Amino acid sequence: MRFSKYEATGNDFIMLDGLNGEPSLDPGKVRWLCDRHRGVGADGVIVLLPGRAADMRMRILNADGSEAEMCGNGLRALALFALDEGMLGGDDGRSLTVETAVGPRTVTPAGKRAGAAAFTVDMGAPAYERSAIPMEGPPDEKAVGVDIEVDDTLVMPATCVSMGNPHCVFFVDDMDAYPVQTIGAAVEVNPLFPNRTNVEFARVIDASHLEVRVWERGVGETLACGTGACAAVVAATLDGLVAGKVTVSLPGGDLEIVWDGGVRMTGPARRVFIGETAGERGMA
Repeated sequence: MRFSKYEATGNDFIMLDGLNGEPSLDPGKVRWLCDRHRGVGADGVIVLLPGRAADMRMRILNADGSEAEMCGNGLRALALFALDEGMLGGDDGRSLTVETAVGPRTVTPAGKRAGAAAFTVDMGAPAYERSAIPMEGPPDEKAVGVDIEVDDTLVMPATCVSMGNPHCVFFVDDMDAYPVQTIGAAVEVNPLFPNRTNVEFARVIDASHLEVRVWERGVGETLACGTGACAAVVAATLDGLVAGKVTVSLPGGDLEIVWDGGVRMTGPARRVFIGETAGERGMA
């Protein structure tokens, strides 16, 4: 199987061309491809498919084989993949429309960031009612400053946001010492979230700058998450902690987020390498 490896702020993806036929990808095959020891290694697999009413369509699969609704960093990687492969007829300066499982998203070239091609993604409007996230409880209640029971001894306040996929955002004071993996793994599968949830840990640096670490649903802790960065900015804005354009610093680099009705995210994407699998051993 021919593939391309891309990364967007450290979030890495195996990109597959499905324009002439969607490749067969059962969960075992996805887990094998994403395995960092026995496979290619990635946070997920993205398949570029023909658009029904757009330039293209995106299907994204998490490293555990589950399917995600959408992915902000993945949208930037997909746009660059399409440009690199000449799938857009040589017009590399126009905005692209990508169909996702939660509706169309527009991706626009934005010059360069961190020495790489950058794109701005129109991420759509956030939602923070429990029914939209989805989250158990009164359907129309806003999930802002709600208590999350992490375990029998720990309850923490959080703000929960849908960016087309679910997010639970906690604000912390000491990012380096925080048990992101322990808390993230527990909250991901909390019964409050029927579809599981992504979990963000955010520290406010100032009114235009957040530091964020992300535990991604179906993946684990990642270097970056575009929808997670957007959810953190929305949560921080709702809590009166930030305003205007916000820089979100993640372990994999910085993203620029603006929420002015819709959310717009700008950041880089890079092609890492092109390869071909030698076999499909190890699938399970």
